[in-house]
Amino acid sequence: MNRRTSLALALLTILAACKPAATPDTAANASSPAAASAPAAANPVAAVAQAVLPDAKGEVVAAMRKFTGVHSYHAAMHLEGGPRGPIDNAVDFVAPDRYRMEMAGRGSQVIVGDTMYMDINGRTMQVPMPAGTLTQWRDPAKLADAQANMTVDDQGSDSVDGQSAKKYVVHVAQPKETTTTIWIGDAGLPLQILANNPMGQATIKYSRFDDPTISIEPPK
Repeated sequence: MNRRTSLALALLTILAACKPAATPDTAANASSPAAASAPAAANPVAAVAQAVLPDAKGEVVAAMRKFTGVHSYHAAMHLEGGPRGPIDNAVDFVAPDRYRMEMAGRGSQVIVGDTMYMDINGRTMQVPMPAGTLTQWRDPAKLADAQANMTVDDQGSDSVDGQSAKKYVVHVAQPKETTTTIWIGDAGLPLQILANNPMGQATIKYSRFDDPTISIEPPK
């Protein structure tokens, strides 16, 4: 796999890894004997308030769950601090496994399933990818362990490009310690994610959720 392919795959993996999945821990905790007994009985007012105003982690998990259910979206990514300087690219996604990435000065790549199609000097090259490299992130079980070790700090109200949002800082201890900042819009979907990774700091802005005009087909 050449350097250009590795860069494209790395950027897409960053994007895919930022797509969280639902976790059953909230429902499990609510139905457990401990959750159903002392706190609610001891302080019914607090119990009602908690039901109306979910905690920060519950709000983030709800946004994760909703995000994994969208059929399509557009994402604009800016990578700062990489070995070749800042990188800007745009990614379109159509469920369940289609991506199209446009990189300034580097052409375009399309991924369908486990095959990457690269346009190099007017020629299309097919590059096989390890099975499940990206589609694994749409499997709720894949991120269940990470979410079990997730803590969320509510940073209050904010805005993204003029859209009102709530800002959260998400800390994950295992399997790899990470800190991600996420802005969730009024529709309950992420508007922006700020993630640190080995390639640098990536800022991802999401838009065009469930836009039926987004279409991705492999090059012929």
